[in-house]
Amino acid sequence: MPKDQTTGRHSLPVWRLMLARIVRKRAAQIGGAIVLVLVITALAAPYIATHDPFERNMAQRIQPPGDGHLLGTDDLGRDMFSRIVYGSRITLQIGLISVGISAVVGTLVGLLVGYVGGLLDLMVMRAIDILMAFSGILLALVVVAILGPSLENAMIAVGISGIPEFARLVRGSTVSVRQEMYIEAAQSQGAGSARIMFLHVLPNIISPILVLTTLRFPAAILTAASLSFVGLGAQPPSPEWGALLVGARVHLRRAPWIVNYPGFAIMFSVLGFNLLGNALRDVLDPRELQG
Repeated sequence: MPKDQTTGRHSLPVWRLMLARIVRKRAAQIGGAIVLVLVITALAAPYIATHDPFERNMAQRIQPPGDGHLLGTDDLGRDMFSRIVYGSRITLQIGLISVGISAVVGTLVGLLVGYVGGLLDLMVMRAIDILMAFSGILLALVVVAILGPSLENAMIAVGISGIPEFARLVRGSTVSVRQEMYIEAAQSQGAGSARIMFLHVLPNIISPILVLTTLRFPAAILTAASLSFVGLGAQPPSPEWGALLVGARVHLRRAPWIVNYPGFAIMFSVLGFNLLGNALRDVLDPRELQG
């Protein structure tokens, strides 16, 4: 293992140092465990589920948790446990696609206007400021109302609602980095703008992008669940967790498990990603890396 010549201590690669610090954080341990359970559940849903999530059995409708139905049944006799298990797949799909749209488009926009500057930067950022004046759920509601209610459109709407946040973050980081000496050196060697942006600027601003990506996951899950709850997201008989709450609310007093278990699934998923994102933000803080 190489030693630092100034301190005499063994030096570690930055990625190994960050990984070690993440593992030591209690928030990362709890959040990582929750996210890992969610991922395993989604991947192994056909093996974990005890029933067909779409199978109706009116003779066993609104059955409390017990033998045969671990988490009870809904108002159509469908097994709640199986529907929640399969709903984890939709939740991860929503997170990956919607956050992917936000991250890719927002990063490209922020990188371009931050590097080019001038009138383009002024015009685009004023538009971003206008969009950020609206809450994410309100912007998503407008988009999905235009596109129409469906799970696919909800993911697109959630993705679009997150673009301003990424664009603003990346633009600010790019403006800061483009003044560095290594950018001027690359320009003096004749490197094109695209090469500088993607090979010199982007790798040096990737840390805040990763943190925001992690923190956008719980926001995307909540926004998509909210859209489904008001009928603009996933449509019945989809087992998406927000959609499960739509028909269940009328049975809140008679059969609280129909509402509680999907709500708990949403809560723990959001908690897991939030804890993991907060831990990652602390670890990637430059002051932590220098400590």
